[in-house]
Amino acid sequence: MYNVKSSKAEEFISHEEILDTLAYAKANCENRGLLDQILAKAATYKGLTHREAAVLLECPLPEYKDKLFTLAKEIKNTIYGDRIVLFAPLYLSNYCVNGCVYCPYHAKNRDISRKKLTQQQVRDEIMALTAMGHKRVVIEAGEDPINNPLEYILECIKTIYSTKNKHGEIRRVNVNIAACEVEDYKKLHEAGIGTYTLFQETYNKENYEALHPHGPKSNYAYHTEAMDRAMQGGIDDVGIGVLYGLEHYRYDFVGLLMHAEHLEAVYGVGPHTISVPRICPADDIDVNDFNNAVPDDIFEKIVALIRVSTPYTGMIMSTRESATMRAKGLALGISQISGGSRTSVGGYKEEELPEDNSAQFDTSDRRTLDEVVEWLLELGYVPSFCTACYRSGRTGDRFMALAKSGQISNCCQPNALMTLNEYLIDYASDTTKATGQAVIDNQLGAIPNEVIKDKAKQYIKQMESGERDFNF
Repeated sequence: MYNVKSSKAEEFISHEEILDTLAYAKANCENRGLLDQILAKAATYKGLTHREAAVLLECPLPEYKDKLFTLAKEIKNTIYGDRIVLFAPLYLSNYCVNGCVYCPYHAKNRDISRKKLTQQQVRDEIMALTAMGHKRVVIEAGEDPINNPLEYILECIKTIYSTKNKHGEIRRVNVNIAACEVEDYKKLHEAGIGTYTLFQETYNKENYEALHPHGPKSNYAYHTEAMDRAMQGGIDDVGIGVLYGLEHYRYDFVGLLMHAEHLEAVYGVGPHTISVPRICPADDIDVNDFNNAVPDDIFEKIVALIRVSTPYTGMIMSTRESATMRAKGLALGISQISGGSRTSVGGYKEEELPEDNSAQFDTSDRRTLDEVVEWLLELGYVPSFCTACYRSGRTGDRFMALAKSGQISNCCQPNALMTLNEYLIDYASDTTKATGQAVIDNQLGAIPNEVIKDKAKQYIKQMESGERDFNF
């Protein structure tokens, strides 16, 4: 039984509803009248249902793919403008008791080096990250109640926020850890986290259980219902995603949108972010063991469809993808990317030797943060290190209300430019600095609100004397 407002995973992610949706999409994928109707609805910026989006995903007609891509670009540009938020993952520990067959952290892997950062090592990693110019991180850790208890995560968050470098500090800590109880989420909320992220991996319950043969993560319902408990624990912003390649992409695409609809229906706000990772090579993992690889052209279509289906949701693409694919993703809807990433435990202070490998997966985009910033500038984007909404309480339904009214741009654009200016002054290479300064000068002039424009110019001027951390 499908019930979008149910508290039970198997009812708000109904297997039968997904199968019915896929059959409906296949039967209607060349119905031009319906396709035009769906695209017209998407053009109102009200989003699409999982059934409507599934029809567009199944559609083989090239002209409708072109229309979809054009609309995705329009929606992305209207809502997010040229801004691209930058972050870095921080791996705290790769100890794990789960048996996930697609992850090298699985408990039976005896080849990977097991590591856990001490608090001093956490400080060292943050000093290295802030020396690059990063202002936000997402912390990652395997699930191990002995080595990585919640108390350890909370201590690391405190250490991160209290570590100050010469020119900066981490201003937002997002968290990607295993499913917790409501009381645990309350503690994370009290610790001042930004977004709580947890990937579903796959929404197909039978396949999920086969991919997670043992360990706490093997409980499909407990894992799938984690976002409900997080919101009940006071966390306003949650991030979801699947690992494309574990299950057929059509099934997980529909399940993902059903999950977003469930959060919207029950809590009045959908996911703050949706991530789009694809499975890639890693220690002890051969991607050829999974027969559901998503080709690039389909992957691009998925990105575009998520953008038009959830227009106000942030979209994340990591360094799993190449620079070429990330450029395509940015045009179609991606609003956040990582830069200068390391997926090993302790990998920022010093690069790990191959024989000491503790990485979760191989990165495709291995450029430095400065190279990524310069690349974004050359593509016409504004790299943003802004964390103002989270720190000003503009989260959850408050953020979405401002986003849907268009008022959020009065904050986002000047904040992006001011944090970019901080980066240029404190960290950028000469080439990046010159390119970035020209972008800032041009973008400041385009701010429509004269009061905000003058204030932003004043703040940027004050940065020349060493002042930092201005925001609207």
